[in-house]
Amino acid sequence: METDLLSEYIQTVQQRTQSLYENARDASNESPHLMMACLEELRAALEELHVAEEELRLQNESLLMAQTTIEAERQRYQELFEFAPDAYLVTDLYGTVREANRAATELLNLSHRHLMQKPLITFIHEDQRSAFRVVLNQLPAIHRVQEWEVCLCRRRSDSIDSAITVETVRDASGIAIALRWLIRDISNRKRSEAQLHEAKLQNLELAESDRLKDQFMATISHELRTPMNAILGFSHLLLKRVASLEDQNLAHMVDRILRNSQHLLELIEELLDFSKLKSRRLQLRPTGFDLNKIAMDTAQELRCLADQKGIALNVDIPQETLSIVNDPVRVRQIITNLLSNAIKFTEVGQVTLGIWELPEGRILLAVQDTGIGIDPSDHDRVFHEFWQVNQSSTRNSGGTGLGLAIVYALVELMGGTISIESQIGQGTTFRVELPRQLQ
Repeated sequence: METDLLSEYIQTVQQRTQSLYENARDASNESPHLMMACLEELRAALEELHVAEEELRLQNESLLMAQTTIEAERQRYQELFEFAPDAYLVTDLYGTVREANRAATELLNLSHRHLMQKPLITFIHEDQRSAFRVVLNQLPAIHRVQEWEVCLCRRRSDSIDSAITVETVRDASGIAIALRWLIRDISNRKRSEAQLHEAKLQNLELAESDRLKDQFMATISHELRTPMNAILGFSHLLLKRVASLEDQNLAHMVDRILRNSQHLLELIEELLDFSKLKSRRLQLRPTGFDLNKIAMDTAQELRCLADQKGIALNVDIPQETLSIVNDPVRVRQIITNLLSNAIKFTEVGQVTLGIWELPEGRILLAVQDTGIGIDPSDHDRVFHEFWQVNQSSTRNSGGTGLGLAIVYALVELMGGTISIESQIGQGTTFRVELPRQLQ
C-alpha cells in the first residue's frame, strides 16, 4: 500500500515538473522574475523526487531483506518438518495426503511419491475404519484430537499400534482448509503395558496364593495346637506313672514322646507367630524389664543344646541391671532364635551372646558363632521365610526355616535394625539394634 502511494506521489511530482517546464518556456520572454520562480519550484520538485526515489530504494531493500528472512524461515520449517523424528502428515479435510516427511514414509513403509494423494484411511486397520471416518468428519468442528490410538497397516509389513494427534488448519478468515497429523509408533509401549498388566495379574495371583497359604498356616497351626497341648498334658501324667513302675525303657520312650511333642508345639507356635507377623496382627505389649536377666535366663535354657554338641555357650553381659521398655516375650524370642540358629550351625568352637548400651537411647544385641558361615551373596536372603543356608544341614538339625524371618519381622516391628557379618567357614555374627524404650 505504501509503495502505491509513493509511486502516485512520484507521478504527481513529474506532472508538476512538466507543467513548470512548459510555463517557464512560455514565460521566458515575458518576465525574467516569473522564470526564476518557475526554476526554483522546479528545483524543489526535483529534490522531492530524489528523496522519494531514496525512500523507494530503502523500502525495496527492506522488502528484499524481509523476503529473504521469510524464505529462510520457510526453508528452516521445511527442514524441521522433513527431518523430524516423528511422522508428520498434512492432508486435506477428506484425509488425502498432501505433504509427508521422511519419518512418515518410513513409518508407513512407502516412498514419498507413492504416499502423495493417498487417502490416509487406507492405512487404518479395517476394524477401525468406521470409527476413523466418524472422527475425520468431526474434525473441522472439534478442531483437535490428541493421543488417538489406532492400528496402522503398513505396506508389506505387520500392523503397528500408533498414537495420532491431529488438528485443523484454518485460513485468516477461520475457515478449515487442511489437517495436520502427528503419528507416533507406540508398539513398544503397548507391549510394555501388556507385560505390566500380565505381571500385575500374576502378582495378584501370587498375593492371593500367599494369603491362602498364610490363612492355611494359621488355621492348621491353631487346629494342631489344641491336640498337642492335650498330648503334652497326658505325656506328663504318663511319665509320672511310668516313673513309679521303675521301667527305664518305658520311661525313656514316654520321655521321647514328651520331648518331641514339646518340639512340635514350639514349631506350631513359630508358624502361628509368623502368620501373625505376615498379616500384621501381632501386637507388642511393652513393659519395663531387665534385659540382662532375660538374656542370661535364655542362654541358660539353651545351654543344654550347646552341651549336647560339645560347643561352648558364652555370655558377655554386664552384671548390673539394664532396664528397657519393650515386649519381654518377643525380646526373649529374638534372643532364643538367634542363639538356636547359631548352635544349630556350629559343630566346633563356641557361640557368644553379647549386650551393650549405645548412645541415643539404643541397645545392641550380638550373637557370634564359629559355625559354617554364610556366603556374602546369600546375606540378603538369610531373613527370607523358609530359606535355608544349607538344606542338608538344616534337615539334620531340624527347624522350619522361619526363625530368622521372625527375628527380622520382630526387630522391624520394634523400630530396630538387624545386620549380618559372615564368610563361608569363618562363622557368623548377627547384630540387632533396638530402641531402649519402645515408642
